[in-house]
Amino acid sequence: MSLLLGMDAAPLSWLDRALAWRDRLIASDAFRRWAGRFPLTRPVTRKRARALFDLCAGFVYSQVLSACVRLDLFTLLARGPQATAALARQLQLSEDATVRLLRAAASLDLVAERSGGRWGLGQLGAAMVGNEGIAAMVEHHQLLYADLADPVRLLREGSAGTRLSAFWPYATSANPAAVDPATAAAYSRVMAASQALLAGEILDAFPLLGRVDRLLDVGGGEGAFAEAAARRHPRLRIDLFDLPAVAERARQRFAATGLGERARAFGGDFRNDPLPQGAAVVTLIRVLFDHDDETALSILANVRRHLAPGATVLVAEPMAGTPGAEAMGDAYFGFYLLAMGRGRSRTRSELQRLLRTAGFGTARPVAMPVPLHTGLLACRPH
Repeated sequence: MSLLLGMDAAPLSWLDRALAWRDRLIASDAFRRWAGRFPLTRPVTRKRARALFDLCAGFVYSQVLSACVRLDLFTLLARGPQATAALARQLQLSEDATVRLLRAAASLDLVAERSGGRWGLGQLGAAMVGNEGIAAMVEHHQLLYADLADPVRLLREGSAGTRLSAFWPYATSANPAAVDPATAAAYSRVMAASQALLAGEILDAFPLLGRVDRLLDVGGGEGAFAEAAARRHPRLRIDLFDLPAVAERARQRFAATGLGERARAFGGDFRNDPLPQGAAVVTLIRVLFDHDDETALSILANVRRHLAPGATVLVAEPMAGTPGAEAMGDAYFGFYLLAMGRGRSRTRSELQRLLRTAGFGTARPVAMPVPLHTGLLACRPH
């Protein structure tokens, strides 16, 4: 067998050869049977078998969670353990269907059996109580699952006709500023829910905001992060910039929450329109990964043009290659953004290169409590 993968390929390294030998061994049915019987390899074999099955069954697991959210099961159980019959009446399900759902949810640590034939919250279910952001994302995922019904078609044909590309029209529109208010309202609610999941972690990780007087939130949606920042830091004044229809929703939010004197919203195209000036900190929260490299560079270059001397830019993104969360960046967001029609999850080094190209200095990582959801980079202009 040739050691070359093709006419122009480099020779295989010794590590590549060793890994290829390992792969052939694992693929051997005889080896798998032996490993399953041998005491030292049996735990590893069982772990790998479970992981492979979970990959096959992952969609079903997510639909069990979806059913729990849609039926508001976690809120019911937050009131205290309840018997199956009582839950069945409240869920408007038969007792057989209720038991089936409860057992499925218990296997996923969403609920747990309690004494006297009652059911209570599992640890993951308890974390869902009052967490409107996760619940909103679970509901929203039904669009993604519809688009992934034929993943090969999605890979071959792209986002044409997908439900996500219709839901996020700015991703593929030649004129994003023309998105109508009703459409903007639908996606802004989901964006706000996802920002609410991250706001506390970002503010905890970057306490410098408490020592500056003005923040500019570029692509800030209807103001979920801006509101959280304003409440955390009572002296902070905030400017938000997003598409006109979205900025109007932010104005309404600020007025309704009593922040109208401290928070302003501006509408326009953040790729090339003038941005509000004078901010000591500029945030881009889950903005760049929605766009291809060319658009991301135009956003960063526009921020650079309007940046105050000495200001800091914060980029908060789900980052590919995050240790312990590799599947989040390249599997989940890789296919989500494919169905959406634009953008990709980038590694930390790829984001740092984009920032340097746009005229910023070295972007330093800021430690996040739970980097699974997002990574954080801070930088200043050259």
